[in-house]
Parts: sequence; structure tokens; C-alpha cells
Amino acid sequence: MNAPDPSAARKPSAERRRIEANKLDKRLARLTGQAIADFDMISEGDRIMVCLSGGKDSYGLLDVLMKLRERAPISFELIAVNMDQGQPGFPKEVIPAYLTKLGVPFHIVNQDTYSVVKRIIPEGKTTCSLCSRLRRGALYSAASALGVTKIALGHHRDDILETFFLNLFFGGKLKSMPPKLVSDDGRHVVIRPLAYVRERDLETYAELRAFPIIPCDLCGSQENLQRKQIKLMLRDWEKRFPGRVETIFNSLQRVNPSHLLDRSLFDFAAVKATGHAEPDGDLAFDDDEELSAATATTTVTMVPFDIPVRS
Repeated sequence: MNAPDPSAARKPSAERRRIEANKLDKRLARLTGQAIADFDMISEGDRIMVCLSGGKDSYGLLDVLMKLRERAPISFELIAVNMDQGQPGFPKEVIPAYLTKLGVPFHIVNQDTYSVVKRIIPEGKTTCSLCSRLRRGALYSAASALGVTKIALGHHRDDILETFFLNLFFGGKLKSMPPKLVSDDGRHVVIRPLAYVRERDLETYAELRAFPIIPCDLCGSQENLQRKQIKLMLRDWEKRFPGRVETIFNSLQRVNPSHLLDRSLFDFAAVKATGHAEPDGDLAFDDDEELSAATATTTVTMVPFDIPVRS
């Protein structure tokens, strides 16, 4: 008689996998819907261009937006746009076949940015910055031609945090990816509906949905990219200090300009002592709950003392 496989007990049952998949589906829809509502991303009659790169994030974005559209109280259109950048061996048929099967209107932008990047950027140097600028310009042109009102990108919560630390460590700025902004040419509104969604949830979702992922051969092999180093740092923090990454993300939504050093955001010259308690007065560090509870019942007695006066 064969001995039972000990690994079988650790494998989730089909019913358990179904329940977890259903919970993930609801979580993605809830977080995406919350971000859309919080930042007023989508309005009645919008024609939204979903930028589809062939990666897990943009596939997930399109999938979730399609589901939300079915039960949204407003009407809006979706059109998927993919950019063929002329990469050698790029499987041109994958995305059109996938979108045709879904019944989603789509448009393919053909622009050989791959050759431009390879010609300008020396071998071994980071290509992402130039590639991103060229791709963005082509997509903006497509948005104008297609008459869309919003451009939806698949950046998620981890992208936002990584960008924050990239700007902090290497750019000397407190700046990240906003969930909604006007494009640099001033002609389009760009939205990031996945702003509250974690990358690991999108990874799991992509596996469950079996998206036809297309790797980026232009930059995917650059292991020393600063963004990848930041990603590793955040994952290490989350492993060693669970909840830290969530706290950092929440801090981006609770900014206090009077406690920073940017004179364009706060009028430091106008600061005067008022004699009244100030909610944003100087505490150096915010109290935690235990410290607040301990000090709430503490009576402080002022002891008079003499100041020696020099003759």
C-alpha cells in the first residue's frame, strides 16, 4: 500500500481555491471602485482608453473595469490600446486575439521606439526613462485621434510607493504617482484606478485568469534598475515588519505641509504664537495610543525656580 503524500494535505482543495478566488475578485473590485470614487476618476459618458501593455497589471485593470462597468450607476465606454514598439520577436497576434475574444474594442499603435532607444541609449544603461517618454507621446497622440476623455494606466499601490522612494532617494523630492492628473501636454486626464491594489494580488489574479502575459524584452533583463532595488527593499520591510508598507502608503494620504520645509506650501513667515492650543502644534512626533492614554490622566505640577541674576 502506498504511503499518503504529505504534500497533499497542504494543497488547498478546489472549493478552497474557488472561495479564495472569489474573495480576491471582490477585493480588487472594491479597492478599484473605492479609488475611482475617492478621486472622481470616471464620469457619465466617459470614453476611457485602457493602455494595455501585455503585462499582468494592465490586463487586470481592463478586467476589473469591465466588471465594474456592468454594475456601475453611470455609463462609460472602454477602448483598449496596445503599442507595438517594434521589439524583435514581439507576438503581434496575442493581444488582438485576446481582445477580440473578449469583445472589447481596441486599437494597435505601431511605432518603432525600440530601435530609437537602442540607438540612443548605450549598452548596459537604463532604457526605461527614454522608452517611457516615447511611449507616452505615442499614446497621447492615439488618445487625441480616438477622442477619449480619460487615459487609464495600470499602476498599482506598489508602483506608487516605489516611485515615492525613487524620488526621495534619487530625485530629492517628496513626489509620487497621483491617482489622477492632467497629462504633461495639458490635453488629457490620466487616471490610475488600481492605486489601492497591491501588486501581489494582481500577480495572483493574473494566474487565476490565465492572462496571456507578454514580457518586455527591452527592459525586463535590467536587474540593476533602481526601481527593482526599491521593490526589494519594500518587500524586505514588509517581511520583517508586517504593516510598515501599509503605514507608509497611508501617510501619502495624510500630508501635513506645516511640518515639512516647503515654503511654497506653507507660509512659515506668518507663524506667530497665539496663546491658544494648536492642533498642528509642534509635538516632534505624534503620540501613539498608549502614550496618549498614559498622559491623559497625568497631572503636571509647575515648580517655581529662581533664575540667578548677574550683577
